[in-house]
Amino acid sequence: MRRQSTLRTRFVRGLGAATATAALAAGLTGCGGEAEAVGGATGKVTIGAVSNGAAQQAELSVPVVESLRAQLPKDVRERGELVIGVGALPAGFPPLAYVGTDQKTLTGAEPDLGRLVAATLGLKPVFKNSTWENLFVGIDSGKVDAAFSNVTVTEDRKKKYEFASYRQDNLAFEVLKDSTWNFGGDYHALAGKTVSVSKGTNQEKILLEWQAKLRSEGKDVEVKYFPDPNSVYLALSGRKIDLSFGPNPSIAYHITQTASSNAPTRNAGSFSGAGEGLQGLIAATAKKDSGLAKPLADTVNHLIGSGQYARLLAAWNLSNEAVTTSEVNPPGLPPAAS
Repeated sequence: MRRQSTLRTRFVRGLGAATATAALAAGLTGCGGEAEAVGGATGKVTIGAVSNGAAQQAELSVPVVESLRAQLPKDVRERGELVIGVGALPAGFPPLAYVGTDQKTLTGAEPDLGRLVAATLGLKPVFKNSTWENLFVGIDSGKVDAAFSNVTVTEDRKKKYEFASYRQDNLAFEVLKDSTWNFGGDYHALAGKTVSVSKGTNQEKILLEWQAKLRSEGKDVEVKYFPDPNSVYLALSGRKIDLSFGPNPSIAYHITQTASSNAPTRNAGSFSGAGEGLQGLIAATAKKDSGLAKPLADTVNHLIGSGQYARLLAAWNLSNEAVTTSEVNPPGLPPAAS
């Protein structure tokens, strides 16, 4: 995301009670080291496996595309493996990457995309799950080919890494399902509302900027803070707040967890995590000049064209973060913003 130090805060503090429970389970089980692909025979990839209800499980047929495989660096192609870095230790961050209900499988939208990419390239996906900091150590040392781990493209990161974008970096508003309120992209819609947000996060920064603008216009939005995710959900279900503002993926996950409760929620609109004027992008991240960014981008574009990319995002309730095209080293967040 925009500043990774706030990403962990946003994913842990912005989740509901069910999410926190799943994240805790992931932290207790670990899942360091390597994990194999989920699926059956060659050319098949199972998405949404052991997801604890966060995804609709499906088995996709993924034939190898030799023209894409031929673009790979020779050492990766001959090795027959794509070593994928995921920075999901210690707690994981549903629905993007976490340990599944079998207490061993690394599941989530990020590992599943890695599996689809690897299968298309005729490679075996091998996952190395680590802390966020060690994710980049793995790339730098050559022990990881590419990270699929919610890494936002920034101009500073381009100095050391090359990117193949695959998802928008968005924030979102969560409301009760019976609410008629929608964001629509204009901060004026927040006037008169009470919104919860986590302290020290990117979304707090953006929300406080909107609050200042509204106050300069003689309007206001009330900002509230709560000590934990369960308190946020209780305030929302009890109608003590109108909205919760947080990372789009965490809200997408929480919506799946509240669906059968007596206070289901929905997404009421999103906003770029990069702020106004720039769409933040999440990208596969490889060492600069590794030669991996272009074949990875071309593979994602193949998956977009085949419809498998859309099926993946729909399975994880992340369709609103879809990109139409994967780009190599797209414009990133400027140094002042990253």
